[in-house]
Amino acid sequence: MPCRAWLVLGTFCLSVLLYVDRVCISAAKEPIAQDLGLTDKEMGWVLSAFALGYALCQAPAGILADRFGPRRILTAVVVFWSLFTGLTAAAFNYVTMFLTRLLFGAGEAGAFPGIARATFSWIPMQERGIVQGINFSGSRLGAAFALPAMAVAIDQFGWRTSFVALMLIGFAWAAFWYAWFRDDPAEHGSISEAELDYIRQNRQQTNTFEQNTLADQPKPRDVFLAPQAWLVSAQYFCSNFTFYFCLTWLYPHLRTTYELTSIEASFYATAPFLGGAAGNWFSGWLIDRIYRQNQWVRSRQLPAILGFLLAAVGVTASASASTAGMSIAWLTVAIFGADMTLAPSWSFCIDVGRRSAGLVSGTMNMAGNVGSFVTGLAFPYLADWTGSYTSFFYVAGGLNLLAVGLWCSLDPRRPLEVRA
Repeated sequence: MPCRAWLVLGTFCLSVLLYVDRVCISAAKEPIAQDLGLTDKEMGWVLSAFALGYALCQAPAGILADRFGPRRILTAVVVFWSLFTGLTAAAFNYVTMFLTRLLFGAGEAGAFPGIARATFSWIPMQERGIVQGINFSGSRLGAAFALPAMAVAIDQFGWRTSFVALMLIGFAWAAFWYAWFRDDPAEHGSISEAELDYIRQNRQQTNTFEQNTLADQPKPRDVFLAPQAWLVSAQYFCSNFTFYFCLTWLYPHLRTTYELTSIEASFYATAPFLGGAAGNWFSGWLIDRIYRQNQWVRSRQLPAILGFLLAAVGVTASASASTAGMSIAWLTVAIFGADMTLAPSWSFCIDVGRRSAGLVSGTMNMAGNVGSFVTGLAFPYLADWTGSYTSFFYVAGGLNLLAVGLWCSLDPRRPLEVRA
């Protein structure tokens, strides 16, 4: 098996772990609320605390990945967030739970920007779409696995013990990554000369491929002043607004609205994540297929536009579903579509960011997780203001349609300019 395939397996497993650790708070929502005496609005802030810490640290984490390399940065952030996964078990009131989840989110912020930087160095252009699809499908499969598994684990061992176990798994991945990975494939002892030549000939070219210097590396201001960065960030906000509902409020919403048991609700709630994994695979395949036809721009635009249209239809239709099965069916369509937008979004960031892919992707992911933060609060507060949960789904549908228009103006052929 090619050495870069082992890289993809490692980042896929990281993506699974990332979302197992992230979604477990949703499965533990009821016992945590009972033990700590939290209201739904307080739990909304706890669920959104992760997204706030995650969003605020995206760009700094991307800069660090570009500057120091994904080997050291991914090792450090996995250790950091795993520590705070375990410390979640020590929370004893609203404030300590909020702060723990905030710092947990800050740690996870470095994961996908670090993966993006590793992808730039190791993965040929014609494989970029499917690799992004595989990696993001791991996050969806992790979330799908976590809900029923955590529901069973919490019933058997309690929520505090379950969080400590997840911490130990994270430490194990970090040890593997530091021992096996190298920032430049040429430094890896197990790679063949043939594979190394193939990577060098087919990865995205820059003037040089040495470690970035401060002079030639785009600064944060270069990203923040670039119109393309604003557009790709805005569409990612729209995508995350839809998806993050499934990570936070879907499970408790199903239990309350349709009077399901914890196990029933957890199995229903896995379906949208499986749909998201399929959306990632299909989108990654479609990107590479269109790219091989020498249509670079369309390879990014068409999968994203199709995905947002499906998301708009699915999330809007779910608002009027009368049964848990129909609600989940429409939400699975919505998440299939929303996740079709991930591979083109991250591929676009690597395209225009190049050796600063970590910074650009981190900036986009920061904006996307502002959307996640808003979602965690919007669902309970909109229900309180309007007297109905349906308003949230209509807002999400409108944002998906807005994102379709944003993608019409994005061009991956134009790299970021470095200002003197």
